[in-house]
This record gives sequence, C-alpha cells and structure tokens, in this order.
Amino acid sequence: MQTNAQSAAPARVPEEAVADLRERLARRRRVDLPAGLEPRHGVDAAWLERLLARWADGYDWRVHEQRVLDLPWELVDGAVPLRVVHRRGAPDAPVVVLLHGWPDSVLRFEKVLPLLGDATVVVPALPGYPFSASSAAGGMSGVDMADVVAAAMQQLGHDRYVVSGGDIGAGVAEALLRRHGHAVSAVHLTDVPQGHLAAELPDDLTDEERAYADRREQWQATQGGYAHEHATKPATLAVALGDSPAGLLAWIGEKLWSWSDRSVEGGMEAVFGDDDVLTWVSAYWFTGTIGTSFGAYALREPSTNEPVEAAVPAVLSIFPGDLANAPRSFAERLFDVRAFHEHASGGHFAAWERPEQFAADLREAIALGSAGA
Repeated sequence: MQTNAQSAAPARVPEEAVADLRERLARRRRVDLPAGLEPRHGVDAAWLERLLARWADGYDWRVHEQRVLDLPWELVDGAVPLRVVHRRGAPDAPVVVLLHGWPDSVLRFEKVLPLLGDATVVVPALPGYPFSASSAAGGMSGVDMADVVAAAMQQLGHDRYVVSGGDIGAGVAEALLRRHGHAVSAVHLTDVPQGHLAAELPDDLTDEERAYADRREQWQATQGGYAHEHATKPATLAVALGDSPAGLLAWIGEKLWSWSDRSVEGGMEAVFGDDDVLTWVSAYWFTGTIGTSFGAYALREPSTNEPVEAAVPAVLSIFPGDLANAPRSFAERLFDVRAFHEHASGGHFAAWERPEQFAADLREAIALGSAGA
C-alpha cells in the first residue's frame, strides 16, 4: 500500500492569493441586470451583493482553511493520485465511501462525519474538484473517477465497502457498482443519476414514471442551462468563472440557493450561512478547479437503462427540495432497492442540510452490507 499521511493535506493558500482575491473583490465592476427579473432567472442580486461585501471585508479564510487542513488526509499514489479524507475506525469497523457532487467538495460531508464515529470513512476529493491531487488532469468522467476510487480503496486495504453518493457522486457510485461490484457491499444514493433519462427509455414506463420523465424535461428546460454549458462549452465558461470571483460566487451561490430547501425556519441562513457559502466557493477559487470540475459533464459517457448486474442492496434517500426526484419504480429498474425513504424536508445537499436523516439511511445501507458479508 502506497499512501502518504504526512504531506497529504492540501497546501495552505499563499497570503498573496488571499490578498489578490480581496483586491479583485474590492475593484469589482457592478453589472446592470435586465429589468423585471424573477427568482427563476438566476441569483438573488441583494443576497449576492451582501455576500460579495462579506467576502471582500470580514470573511476570514484562514479560520475555515484550518478546519480543512485538520481533516485526516491521506494521499494515495497511483496513475491518478487521489487525495482522501481517511478516518480509520476499529479493525472490524464497516468501511464507507462518501462521494460528493457539484458544486461542492468533501465539505458536503462535514456534518455527517461525527455521526459515523464507529465506521471507517473515506471521502475522496474527486479528481478535478477542490482539494484533489489531480486537477491538472483536466477533469474526468464519472466512470473514470470510479476506476480511480476503486484502485485507491484497494491500495488503502479496503476490499469491501459501502458507497454513498449524490449528484456527480451518485454517478460515480453507480459506475463503481457496474465496474467494481465485487467490492461494493451496499449502496446509498440521494438521487438516481439523471443521465438515465437521456438514454433510451423503456417502452413500459408507468404513468408515475412518465410523469417523472416529463418533470425532468421541464426542469431541464427551465433550470438545466448550467449543465448544458458545462457539457458543451466548458473551456469558455472556465475562463469567465476562473478569472472573476464575483462571477464564481454568482454561479455557485445560485445553485446553493435554489437547490437547497429554504422552507425551514430561518430560511437560507439556517441551511447555508454566509460564511458556509463563501467557504464552499473559496475552495473552488483558491484551488482553481472550477474548469476541471466540468469534466464530469463534458466527458460524460452514455447511460444505460439496463439494471446493475451486481446483486448489491440499495437504499435511497429522497429529499423534496432536490432537483427532479425519481419514483421508486424507476429506481428499481436499475438497482436492488431495499429501502426508499421519502423525507419531509431537505434538498440537494442532504448530507449538509439534513445530516441526521442522511446518516440514519446510510446506516441502513451499512447494516444491509454487513448482513450480506
């Protein structure tokens, strides 16, 4: 096993980079917006202005950076090096792999880690994303990332593990099932990868499934422009966002705003405080990974609606504020669904928004994996 636990943590951001960010923010140009905009047209201008002011004066990256550096990082050598948060449990503890999505990072799981104290937990910084060891690779498809994760888990000495993922991470989890199913004892997903609706759909869809496909099509038409841009013109967009912190905050912040469940008491601030948003966005800014994070979109491989052959039990956690939730019947076409939990609240970033519910469902998958060991 070749890992490096001594120098594995991400590099500390140079003071010059912190000063450069503040300077860019201080001299940012205000942009006139079209009249008559509605929430569906993008980021809330007043909210964005407040966060930009905080980012320029008052936000302390060093406080949050230290929290990141204090995580138990390891660097796994290989054809594509993989940096992971690796918190080791007892020798007989179950092993869990947590796979993040876009526009986030390993920070998605900060609130879940304390709830899994009796497990060995591995949180890969997926290639091309913040804190990754291989952003220079130019980004990767979810399938290629799955191969990198599988190789790293083997090097870490974990032959069997439970996989949990959402968004891009759900696609990586499915690719692990399809390509490395012998190593996966159970899977926990917060969504069915939406690429399945771009594949040839079965002829025998139920009314519920057709409604899901229609709902997804409507969502794509009204909210999916970002993904189409990621997939078709990533190089152009990367330049725009990688050189403008205000643009980056607008692009990512709008997703945190619109994809989370703000119906809870306290609204957005109860879900993502200002400094939480700024830390997630700063992670992309300081690591320069916004362009490489588009790899999972631009390099996406065609989906299939053939069922996963590996007999791996699946637990799905469905949160009402997520993007376009699939019904159980559609999930069962792909996975061996043993539990399908529809929660009363929560959104796309469930591990952050509803960590207790997320962890409880994940524990159900862990139990199923252990029972089948």
